Amino acid sequence: MIAVPDDNLPPTVPPLPHISPHARGLSASAALGWLGAGWRDLWDNPGGSLTYGVVMLLISWLMVAGLVGIGRDYFLFPALSGFAIVAPAFATGLYEKSRRRGIGERIGIGAMLRVRAASGRQILFVGVLLCLLMLLWMRAAVLLYALFYGWQPFPGLDHVAAMLVTDPLGWTLLLVGGTVGGLFAAFAFAISVFSLPMLLAERLDALTAMGTSMVMVWNNLPLMLTWGAIVLALLILGLLPGLLGLVLVFPVLGHATWHAYREMRCR
Repeated sequence: MIAVPDDNLPPTVPPLPHISPHARGLSASAALGWLGAGWRDLWDNPGGSLTYGVVMLLISWLMVAGLVGIGRDYFLFPALSGFAIVAPAFATGLYEKSRRRGIGERIGIGAMLRVRAASGRQILFVGVLLCLLMLLWMRAAVLLYALFYGWQPFPGLDHVAAMLVTDPLGWTLLLVGGTVGGLFAAFAFAISVFSLPMLLAERLDALTAMGTSMVMVWNNLPLMLTWGAIVLALLILGLLPGLLGLVLVFPVLGHATWHAYREMRCR
């Protein structure tokens, strides 16, 4: 028997993916508003935020001491520059504090360390990817040094700055290394700047969140270039005085990133 279609039945339409809207073409001055909001979040019940900053400082000190202690000091500069790649993955508790503050709640360090993301374990996928990107950048930096200086041993932290600045080959290495490192940082920034707070607040898979983050960055490119420059400048300032500036810089940027997500993500 041949089944005859019933004309009274509605046509079957495959479900379309739900794409939440996001802001486009925001002014570059919005970045200063995010920074100001992050500063205010820091000093509202500051204990948890400052503890986050102290923990990041201790982790950074341990990393530096470990690399120098095992004779891998040539990894130090790419590791410190790669900090910007993985830092967003460690700021989940700061996003949560800003989220709770936005709905009139206050939380301490305990709740900031026990964050339950709406997306579940999807947020871990982005964190692992960022760590892999940092490791790949560190290996690429070592290969670049080998391409320019061959078998010449690393001169050590006391002499590397003079070698790079006074030697024309060093200037070329800085230029090429900065370009390659910038590409790594730009990709990591695009996929993580909004995806991590998005996964905290929304039920999404990691790939959708990262893709949406890249679209949001592209649709607000002048603003995001301004925000990226602010983040880079503050991280450099935080690293210069013995890394002590991270105690303030890291939580401020973490809180500000949440406000960037909230303004960019339309409801």
